[in-house]
Amino acid sequence: MDFYDRDIVSIKDFTREEIEALLDLSEKMVPYAMGEKTWKPLSGRILGNLFFEPSTRTRLSFESAAHRLGANVIDVSEMSMTSISKGETLADTIRMVDAYCDAIVLRHPHEGAARLAAKFSINPVINAGDGAGSHPTQTLLDLFTMRSCKGSIDGLNIVLVGDLKYGRTVHSLSDALTVFGAKLTLVAPEQLQMPDDIVRHLKEKGCPVRQTDSLEEVISDADVLYVTRIQKERFPDPTEYRKVAGMYRIDNSMLREAQKDMIVMHPLPRIDEIAPEVDSTEHAKYFEQAFNGIPVRMALLMAILGGEEI
Repeated sequence: MDFYDRDIVSIKDFTREEIEALLDLSEKMVPYAMGEKTWKPLSGRILGNLFFEPSTRTRLSFESAAHRLGANVIDVSEMSMTSISKGETLADTIRMVDAYCDAIVLRHPHEGAARLAAKFSINPVINAGDGAGSHPTQTLLDLFTMRSCKGSIDGLNIVLVGDLKYGRTVHSLSDALTVFGAKLTLVAPEQLQMPDDIVRHLKEKGCPVRQTDSLEEVISDADVLYVTRIQKERFPDPTEYRKVAGMYRIDNSMLREAQKDMIVMHPLPRIDEIAPEVDSTEHAKYFEQAFNGIPVRMALLMAILGGEEI
C-alpha cells in the first residue's frame, strides 16, 4: 500500500485493504511504542502539531509517536501566542507551518478545516479532529483496539452510546465499521441521535442500524460498548446540554447484563458516563485504547513520511 506523502483527512478516503494494512503495521509498532525496542527511521524529520482546540491524548500521542521514530516536533497549542490571534487566516497559517515541517497534524473547531488545509499545504496534513466532522486517526486506533481485543472486527455488534450528534469520533467510526460488516446500535436521546444523513449513508452501504434511547434494552447483545461524552462545548444552548447531561452512566450493576467478553471503549476524556469502579473490570479497555494511539500514529507517520519497512 502506497501512503507516501498522502493527506489523512477522512476515513472515507480509505479502502478496507488500506485500513487493514495500517492496522497490521500498527501491530508491528507496539514494542517500539512501549519502548521495548528502539528504532529511529524518521531522524531529521519534523512534525508540526497545530491544535486550535484543547487536546491531551491526540496531541501527546502524536508527539510520542514522532519521538519514538526519531522525528522532532514543533508544537502550536496556545493560539494566543501566535499570529492567529492577530487575525491571520487559516490558509496563511498553514502555508507558514508547512514551510517549517514535513507534515502537519491539525485539530480545528470547524468541520472541513483539514480538507481546506490540505489544499494549501505542500506536505501531508493529518486531520486530528475538525469540529463535529471527522477524526480518522481516532477511528484507526479504535479499530485497532477492537481487533486486538476481539480477534476480528468482522460482524461485531457495536453499541454506540451518548453524544452521537456532535461526536466526530462516532461519525468516523460508524462509517469505517460498515466495511467490516459490523452491526450498529445507536443509543442516544432523540436530540443527540446520529444525524439523519449519516444514518442514511450507513444503510445505503448495507449496514444494519438500530436506533434507541434505551441502553438497558441492548447491552446484553453488545460485543463492544463504545461510550462517548456529552460534549458541552458543542451545544449552542446550555439549557439543552443540562437536559441530557448524565443521561447514561455505565457502572458494574449495568455490566451484569453484558456478555462476559464484551469490551467497553471510550475516546476520553470521560466525565461521569463511566463509573471508576468499571476501570478494574475485564470489560474496561479505554486506557489500553488511549495507549494504542501511539503505535497507530507511529504507523501513519511511517507510512506517509516514507520510512523504511520493519
